[in-house]
Amino acid sequence: MVTKKLEIHSENILPIIKKWLYSDKDIFIRELVSNACDAMHKVKILQDKGELIAAPNEQFRVDIHIDKEKRTLSFIDNGVGMDAEEVQKYIAQIAFSSAEEFMEKYKTHNEKDQFIGHFGLGFYSAYMVAEKVEINTLSYKEGAEPVRWICDGSSEYELEKGTRTQRGTEVILYVDKDNDEFLEAAHVRQILNHYCAFLPYPVYLEDSHINHEEPLWIKSPSDCTTEDYLRFYRHLYPMDADPLFWVHLNVDYPFHLKGILYFPKINRDFDINKNTVKLFCNRVFVSDNCKDIIPNYLMALRGVIDSPDIPLNVSRSYLQMDRTVRQLANHISKKVADSLMTLYRNETNRFIECWTDVGQVVKLGILEDDKFYDKAKGFLVWKNASGEWTTAEEYLERNQAKIKDKIFYTRDDEHLSHLAEVYHKQGIEILIANSPLDAYVMQFLERKLTPVMFKRVDSDIDESLLDKEKEKTILDAEGRTEAGKLAELVQAKLGDANIEVEAKSLAAESVPGVVIIDENQRRMRDYMRSIDPKGMAESKGFMGKQKLVLNTNNPFVSILQKLDHVQPELTEDLVKQIYEMALLSQREMNPADLKEFLGRNTRILEKLAEKILEAKGS
Repeated sequence: MVTKKLEIHSENILPIIKKWLYSDKDIFIRELVSNACDAMHKVKILQDKGELIAAPNEQFRVDIHIDKEKRTLSFIDNGVGMDAEEVQKYIAQIAFSSAEEFMEKYKTHNEKDQFIGHFGLGFYSAYMVAEKVEINTLSYKEGAEPVRWICDGSSEYELEKGTRTQRGTEVILYVDKDNDEFLEAAHVRQILNHYCAFLPYPVYLEDSHINHEEPLWIKSPSDCTTEDYLRFYRHLYPMDADPLFWVHLNVDYPFHLKGILYFPKINRDFDINKNTVKLFCNRVFVSDNCKDIIPNYLMALRGVIDSPDIPLNVSRSYLQMDRTVRQLANHISKKVADSLMTLYRNETNRFIECWTDVGQVVKLGILEDDKFYDKAKGFLVWKNASGEWTTAEEYLERNQAKIKDKIFYTRDDEHLSHLAEVYHKQGIEILIANSPLDAYVMQFLERKLTPVMFKRVDSDIDESLLDKEKEKTILDAEGRTEAGKLAELVQAKLGDANIEVEAKSLAAESVPGVVIIDENQRRMRDYMRSIDPKGMAESKGFMGKQKLVLNTNNPFVSILQKLDHVQPELTEDLVKQIYEMALLSQREMNPADLKEFLGRNTRILEKLAEKILEAKGS
């Protein structure tokens, strides 16, 4: 067996780097400025190690200059510089990273001593826009001579004595004719603001300071004020309203992670699936796409995530999935849940004020992530009909003795308000479930809280809602109860075999009748409507038989039998009106039946008016 080394020819690899490695030409500016920052960071480490004496009043900075006449774009730093040997080692050898070698030599446990570059390819991104690149550099080493390196992107380069007199490096790009936009200061400034706004050393374009905004996420949360967080948010999203609150991430183990996640106000036009969290690596912008680090249900959040441990592709344009990414996602989810729990416990009123917006995120998280549910169940709150806020577990504790393993709900404060009095009189809470996600959340909770069931207030007439003392259960000579005879009368007047009628004595007198719709049937219908709204609207018989429960304790209902002996036609109209008023109040009336309902309503009023006039002898 023969063992040999792979051979890499620069004439083959340079065209690949130029055309295929980077998805966007703009990235070369990020790469060259990042290299300059790394060079200056090396100086600081060498100074700390005592291997380089700091010059009096020395200020590190990156300067970028444009010369339209010469068609050059220059990047200048006062970093460590290079000697001839280093130029041949780090520049002429493609994919050899000086940062990696430097880190190995000067190992440090300080998180701040992180370098931006790792792959040794960033410099060659310059050839995406340049027909020739020149380097003028002078090493920090005592007695070093300046070096000048020139290459037109081929496999050959020139190396000679340079002209630089101060420590540092100048990279000069001779911009080709197809990339004139990179000789426009406005365009370059836009790119710098996008990628380099938070770099650790000052960056100047034609002496104009670019990165003057402090990256708030690198500070300790205890050192940040409310105004700091709001000001930083306005800098990131100048057109947005102020956020509701925020979560400051600061993790050192088992990985390094910093960031600030904001909960924005969610208006009607808000796209909850649009990712607006910015991903950074060592303060260098990487991407607007954090979908692998941020769980789907937290995509509504905004802010910044920064970690030197995130695995990036070679061009540092996007993430590569691995165990670290999954750990980061799990930790962010846990941190968000912990912060919400703390807010709920310590600032309950503020939490409730934000719940309309935050609740959407929490409910999505519960549906998508069991681990998130384990933490979120403590602050998954519902408003009840009395305006109080409660969790499902708290509701069950208070009401278990009256309605074992049931949670009654309505869609909003007004919907089914005529039934609320019955529940209220019996001391039974009603939760308000008015979010589009609530139906799914309730089904999820039923699995978690088995045998608990969520039941809409019109899904059944629970025994606890009846006034047993007023039940009309006395049998007549034919063995029928008053309630039974009333139900038979109404059944006959309705004349619809698909409507089953029962008569019961509800605890409150105000409700004449309720149309009972089985909870499971309704959920299936609502699901089918979500799939085929038009088809379900036209399908009147999907629910099968309906049940109308008459309230024998209601004064109007109680006189129907007597009225039938005097005015049978009027009684029939009134019976149908009771049924359809129940449908209307429960938002179950078919729009096609509304015309008939209104016509009957007018007819009833006319008959009643005539009877009043007859009684007065007019």
